[in-house]
Amino acid sequence: MADERTPLVLFTNGVPIAHEGESGRSGFHPGHFLRVLWRSSCHVSMLVNYLWPFVPAAIISRIVGTAPLWTFALSYIGMIPSANLLGFAGQELARKMPKVAGILIETTFGSIVEIILFIVLIAKHEQLPDNQDGEGEEGNLIPVIQAAILGSILTNLLLCLGLCFFFGGIRHASQKFHAIVSEVGSGLLLVAAFGLLIPSAFYSALKSETVIELAGGIRMRLHDTFTEGKLQDDVLQISRATSIALIASFFMYIWYCASSQHSIFDEVIEQDEHRDADRAEDMQKPKFTATEAVVALVLSLVSVTALLIFLVDEIEHVVHSGVPDQFLGLILLPLVEKAAEHLTAIDEAWDGVINVALYHCLGPSIQTALFNGPLVVIVAWAMGKPMDLNFEIFMIGLLVLSILVVGNFLRDGESNWLEGALLVVVYVITAIACWYYPNPDVASSNGIEGLMTSGTMNGSGVEALRQLKQLLASV
Repeated sequence: MADERTPLVLFTNGVPIAHEGESGRSGFHPGHFLRVLWRSSCHVSMLVNYLWPFVPAAIISRIVGTAPLWTFALSYIGMIPSANLLGFAGQELARKMPKVAGILIETTFGSIVEIILFIVLIAKHEQLPDNQDGEGEEGNLIPVIQAAILGSILTNLLLCLGLCFFFGGIRHASQKFHAIVSEVGSGLLLVAAFGLLIPSAFYSALKSETVIELAGGIRMRLHDTFTEGKLQDDVLQISRATSIALIASFFMYIWYCASSQHSIFDEVIEQDEHRDADRAEDMQKPKFTATEAVVALVLSLVSVTALLIFLVDEIEHVVHSGVPDQFLGLILLPLVEKAAEHLTAIDEAWDGVINVALYHCLGPSIQTALFNGPLVVIVAWAMGKPMDLNFEIFMIGLLVLSILVVGNFLRDGESNWLEGALLVVVYVITAIACWYYPNPDVASSNGIEGLMTSGTMNGSGVEALRQLKQLLASV
């Protein structure tokens, strides 16, 4: 069994075969670099490289600047090969590391796209003051960020895991996976869901108790200290404290994987690698040197960052064209940012490496819930922007139900194509519901508009409040 003391170059029938992750070379060789880049990690990933022409097309469309929807579409498609290269380069670098450390590094590089997306979104966020019509949503990207956080988790848990179970089950009938991977993953996801749920539950439980504050400082209750602004400030502080706690949990998880349970994870992953259907072929493939892997990472990071900026700049036009905020955040953005990871995980499940595939589904979900999502709250705090974890209850419900469904399928330690198909069906149903879900300014019943649309008052009361608001606004 190969371990960290295995020689870097092995010989089979006198033919040198580089150890997994080792190229047998050093430095940077352009021809070899392009050849390895094109072959990518698997046949499906190699086909993705045919989409590279969309990257310069997106840049040209952005420079011309006359068709924002085309810029968004071209950038969206161009993100797929760019993210694929980032994931592949991270994989090549990770293979040169010890097994568990390599998996963690690979997962981290796979999440860089998501971190960049969140940071670009929060940097572009600008909450403008309400105008006379009460419409103050222009430039408000926080609902899109919140949807993208939960959408990333749902895409990994439902779509990616479902496709892994489905394609793995087609080739292998049923696949058994180690309990330690699913137990640790499910437990951490439940902790993350609890942390993400608390600010939303706090807000929902208390918003009906807040004071309705109208123009001119007039309030609708005698005990007028608990205003809507006070509640939102409390939720913001809770979100920041919760984010710090979740990030601490993530680092405890990293320490757990890298130290106390290193041998368990190492044994599981090593076990899977020797069941890999195309392990011999993978070991004989030409590989990046460490220098080439770093160059590929830099190139892909530049491409990914530029395309994400293009995407975010055109979000307003996409929403105005009729695409709902929730569908954009929960479905469209996570699909493109996770495309490379999904292809890798599905290829591993197809080859019978179900433990590694499972880790590639659960690992990014855990990192999004415990680190990437909370990190954007901390970054927004540093930038003076009010990003919180007050998600729509609808979205929190989707997250909790998805974790419960996935946990139930993982409980028996075995997967088949039917379970995979059912997970994909759940994801499709979620996507349909998100398409019809109203934008946050309609779905959230905050302030006086919320009272007037929530049905808690009779028709005459609604009309009286509406007239009172108009009268005070005109003074």
